[in-house]
Amino acid sequence: MPAESAKTIPGERLSRTRDDDRSLAALAQQQHGVVGRWQLLEAGWSEGAVEKRIRSGRLHRVHPGVYSVGHKLVSREGHWMAGVLASGEGAVLSHWSAAALWMIRPNSRTRVDVTVPHRSRSSQSIRRHISILPCDERTVEEGIPVTTVPRTIFDLAATEPVDVVKAMLRESEFRQLYDHLSLWDLVERYPGRRGVQRVRAALERLKEEPVGRKRSPLEERFAPFLRQHHLPLPRFNDWILAGGRRFQVDCHWPGTHQIVELDGWDGHSTRTAFREDRARDRTLRVAGYSVTHITWNQLDDEAEAIAADLRALLKSRSPSTPTCQIRGWIVIDVQTSVITYKQWPPL
Repeated sequence: MPAESAKTIPGERLSRTRDDDRSLAALAQQQHGVVGRWQLLEAGWSEGAVEKRIRSGRLHRVHPGVYSVGHKLVSREGHWMAGVLASGEGAVLSHWSAAALWMIRPNSRTRVDVTVPHRSRSSQSIRRHISILPCDERTVEEGIPVTTVPRTIFDLAATEPVDVVKAMLRESEFRQLYDHLSLWDLVERYPGRRGVQRVRAALERLKEEPVGRKRSPLEERFAPFLRQHHLPLPRFNDWILAGGRRFQVDCHWPGTHQIVELDGWDGHSTRTAFREDRARDRTLRVAGYSVTHITWNQLDDEAEAIAADLRALLKSRSPSTPTCQIRGWIVIDVQTSVITYKQWPPL
């Protein structure tokens, strides 16, 4: 066969390039729009083919050896994945970035936290933590290698206060993010690790606290304020039936008809929200509830006065008229029309 007949004809070369670009697009789609140079080389690409895509604008540098495909716009998940790809074999998303991915502690931090099993320097955009993680402390979520929920909380407990740890535990329960390896297992596995005592304290407090998910930093701050002043803890974000409607209130102490609304500016900053809050307060007061509003600044500037007022309100007795009639196993609240089923013996 003549030598020239063995050459690749232009049509074949174009077809191969298109096939490469299709595989590139497929890989990027699985990884939130980013790829690692080492992945392309392992897939059979030459250095020249990679450089050609960079020069043509097909690949855009995110980190050394990591590129976004097709355009420079990268999602938050893409930045997380890029941080993992840029950190080498065995790297996983961790700490604050993992907490944001799991949505147990949303945050706006732009620096990506990654845990690596080898010595590696951090950069301006990636903070690398060094630890060899057993396989049961790492997983994959949304295609991103990441620490498990218990390990994520355990890592953050080394630097964050008990109430933040407890808030993450509460949020993970609310989101039903269960894992076969529990936080208690990690406490036993790493008894001398920094943050273990905070994890223990958070787990114990979670047993003692009433149910209810805290939705804002002000609500999270209110629980330690109450403990500091030896006041009973309420049900957070409890549902109340009044005037034929159901209302969710920030704090409710069942049996006292006392409600506290924690007014952060973010949730009450519009005229519509202001009017709706006032209309709800009127309905609750007509139903016999006392509604007290507390702001962040008041917790700072009037802490003792607020604690004294709450103590007096919580000691005040509910109206003298009977609030419950018991019929068999059903408790009917006359004032609020709330029906609760109790496992009481029939009368």
